[in-house]
Amino acid sequence: MVHRYANQLIHENSPYLLQHAHNPVNWYPWGDEALTKAKIENKMIIISIGYSSCHWCHVMKRECFEDASVAELMNKNFVCIKVDREERPDIDQIYMNASYLIHGSGGWPLNALALPDGKPFFAGTYFTKDQWISILSYFIEVYQSTPEKLRMQAENLTNHICLIENIPLASEPKQYTIAEMNRIFDHMKKGIDFDKGGIKGSPKFPMPQVWEFLMYYYYVSNNNEALRAVNVTLQNMAFGGIYDHLGGGFARYSTDADWRVPHFEKMLYDNAQLVSLYCKAYQLTQNILYKNVVYETLAFIRNEMTSPENGFYSAFDAESDGEEGKFYVWSKREIENALGNYAPILLRYYNITEAGNWHDGKNILFRTLHDWQIASEFNITPEQLESILNHHKTILRTIRSQRIPPSLDDKIITSWNALMLIAYVNAYRAFGERDFLLAALANAEFITKNCISQSNNIYRIYRKGKVSVNGFLDDYAFTIASFIQLYQVTFDEKWLNKAKDLTDYTLEHFYDPKSGMFYYSHNEYSHLISRKMEITDNVIPSSNSEMCKNLFLLGHFFTDSTYLSKSLKMIGNVQEDAHKNMFFYANWGIVEMNFISNFYEIAIVGTDCFSKREELDKYYLPNVIVLGSKNGSRLGLLQDRFINGQTNIYICSHGTCQ
Repeated sequence: MVHRYANQLIHENSPYLLQHAHNPVNWYPWGDEALTKAKIENKMIIISIGYSSCHWCHVMKRECFEDASVAELMNKNFVCIKVDREERPDIDQIYMNASYLIHGSGGWPLNALALPDGKPFFAGTYFTKDQWISILSYFIEVYQSTPEKLRMQAENLTNHICLIENIPLASEPKQYTIAEMNRIFDHMKKGIDFDKGGIKGSPKFPMPQVWEFLMYYYYVSNNNEALRAVNVTLQNMAFGGIYDHLGGGFARYSTDADWRVPHFEKMLYDNAQLVSLYCKAYQLTQNILYKNVVYETLAFIRNEMTSPENGFYSAFDAESDGEEGKFYVWSKREIENALGNYAPILLRYYNITEAGNWHDGKNILFRTLHDWQIASEFNITPEQLESILNHHKTILRTIRSQRIPPSLDDKIITSWNALMLIAYVNAYRAFGERDFLLAALANAEFITKNCISQSNNIYRIYRKGKVSVNGFLDDYAFTIASFIQLYQVTFDEKWLNKAKDLTDYTLEHFYDPKSGMFYYSHNEYSHLISRKMEITDNVIPSSNSEMCKNLFLLGHFFTDSTYLSKSLKMIGNVQEDAHKNMFFYANWGIVEMNFISNFYEIAIVGTDCFSKREELDKYYLPNVIVLGSKNGSRLGLLQDRFINGQTNIYICSHGTCQ
């Protein structure tokens, strides 16, 4: 294909940046060349941030960045920089904070305007062509007539960005009991939708850590309302349009309060965390629906998101053929033509109507009835219904596969891969399928071989045989967490030792001794206007909360009081804020539950250690770590515990074992 335009992005490896490489806008990637050019030419900077599967990023590209007149205005007056937020979340954090400070909201595409030194004076999200031209024209005039006004605004905004997430130092954490968690849950109940599941309102994001926290809380409190909140949420997500009933896997979020109308992009990090959540919920409840969701979602990951090298791709676009959701929706006639006499069953099962529940007579598939209700309505057995569904879903999948598919972002992100590795480990623990363990091991070897240097520096991005971008704290935190989990199903101490080595590396290069927290960026690679700390949990847990959890677990594995004291210090720093709004501190809450509840190390030694571990893994045990060996170990908790010809289980807590 011959392109009329080419800009500086043609040399990049990011699919998102390459989507803009032939815009008439003279885009640069973030780097010294663009920033130096802005200073030399004394030009304002446009920093436009998005990701490849973002629907509104595509819309603004078509409306604004592919328009020659808009490009002329941008090129003449600005140095224009494109950023893939998935490659450079550190840049995204800074300018997203600017948007929140100005508007109280944010999102993508994120478009910031900055002075030549990179300090922002304006930021917003999606703009129409007319809005974008008006905004640019206004600031061009201000920059020419009263530049001092913008300098003052940029300085003030930058100062406030630097203050965001400042950590109030706690002398020591308060020692709470389960009674305090009862009070926290009473407060959380006001925000939980006990009818449809999730957090009240719309749009609805899955927020897996919230429900994992509530499962743990239920486990120690036996508060049935907490378990009801979890079950209502997991069932409604699995029934809703946010779940792909034909292909498996979840969309990023639901635009409505009923989980029925998704924003159609599929992200690796969502599906990884949701697999883990449904695995643990299955261990707790034995609900077969949860098992089916796990198996279908992992089949989607295996078939659609796994690279030949055993890495996991990042995302599928919301659009196909330029239209959001087109790949996933159906008309009633399409179903009838495909399924013949069995069409009425699937029309009823997935709420497909002539008028449609989407646009132009199209339908998003979602469920409202249980299998037994459908079977009763059509006077068939549940087993017959299952057979009919499996056969005819295969027919619909085959037809759907002939449509133009959503584009795939094939970059491999280390932190997201680690989340998927954890998901496979959790699936292996819950269901005992060896293929799940093999997938986890293959991905762990991929990460170790391709994304971690001999000095333990992690690279964030792998694509087409090349690594790029030095890792951020989340890349380290989730990789450490994944290796800790992998050890517990393999008893191969190389994974635990690697987790410890990476933890010590983060303490050297990311840790702030004053606050006891971790910076998001490496101390040798941070050259932005602010070095941020990621504290609050969101759709993905914060990197600090995950490091807090890692330090707690490694402190128990290695009987290391220094790790444990650092973890406790981190809890103390966020405790006050966390207890006010656990929805955004749920991963912190999980670690605090570890301190509140009785936490156990279970040591299994002897020739049958793996079969004994498999028995344990059938149960939901959130307050337990498992160590084991057939014949010997350097781990203190396993030493001097071997008796020839026997397999023994030791339950340890607070330094004593039984």
